[in-house]
Amino acid sequence: MDERVFGRSGQQASVVGLGTWQLGADWGDVDDKDALAVLEAAAETGVTFFDTADVYGDGRSEQTIAGFLRGRPDLHVFVATKMGRRVDQIPENYVLDNFRAWNDRSRRNLGVDRIDLVQLHCPPTPVYSSDEVFDALDTLVAEERIAAYGVSVETCAEALTAIARPNVASVQIILNAFRMKPLDKVLPAAREAGVGIVARVPLASGLLSGKYTKDTVFAENDHRTFNRHGESFDQGETFSGVDYETGVVAAAEFSALAPEGYAPAQLALRWIVQQPGVTTVIPGARTPEQARANAAAAKLPDLSAETLTAIRDLYDRRIKDQVESRW
Repeated sequence: MDERVFGRSGQQASVVGLGTWQLGADWGDVDDKDALAVLEAAAETGVTFFDTADVYGDGRSEQTIAGFLRGRPDLHVFVATKMGRRVDQIPENYVLDNFRAWNDRSRRNLGVDRIDLVQLHCPPTPVYSSDEVFDALDTLVAEERIAAYGVSVETCAEALTAIARPNVASVQIILNAFRMKPLDKVLPAAREAGVGIVARVPLASGLLSGKYTKDTVFAENDHRTFNRHGESFDQGETFSGVDYETGVVAAAEFSALAPEGYAPAQLALRWIVQQPGVTTVIPGARTPEQARANAAAAKLPDLSAETLTAIRDLYDRRIKDQVESRW
């Protein structure tokens, strides 16, 4: 699989990575055997970027990745984690002492002395403007606890503030065919600054797979049940903030745009891979088959100008007004 330079860090990441939120929690139940099978399938298909967080299953996702990599010392995988969501979301918690404690825990979970990339996990907006926060992150690099740092953001405004910071290696942001606003300013600014872009929620929580109907029922412990209106965290993380019934209708239209040989989910991933400035896209997977299909999108032919225009028209007609004013 093709790899791209990961921003200012100089490291390389596969253009299709693996998001591992679902291997920790909030997507229904995934047992350890199935989680390891997903990681194995991703690695076999050339995925070299795993994204996790200390809060996914309260460390379970990090520990699962560590267990997998211990058994595969032949692999070189760039592992990125996140920190900050295990405490009250107030700016006062984003200080060096907490960063060191959170980092110690993640290093133990991952079984490493130094983490490839640590990202602030969608912190309160004022955090992005704090010199002290970024000085503290620079200290973690100087102490060789982390090789590089980035941020995971909710809004384009937060992304632009972070990109202006001289040592931010990457910005993780929701980008998909139902969330196009980052194309306007964020991706061009990142390219200009040499900052990597990690595209998350690429399938709009599965909507863009085309598999769901208005009658689909998700498990009680799945965020697509309990966070549809932002009850537990930012609403934009669930179905990209799109009203579910609107999303189902739009997803059916999106699926019809898939060229021959493309599954709808692969169309969604290929669209992201083609956007200038994207370093890697991180779909999740609950089965090895999903992991392999996601990775295969990296090798599909580029989408035609006609298909790209049709996807943009769909977004403008059905989705744009719901999401652009909020994120």
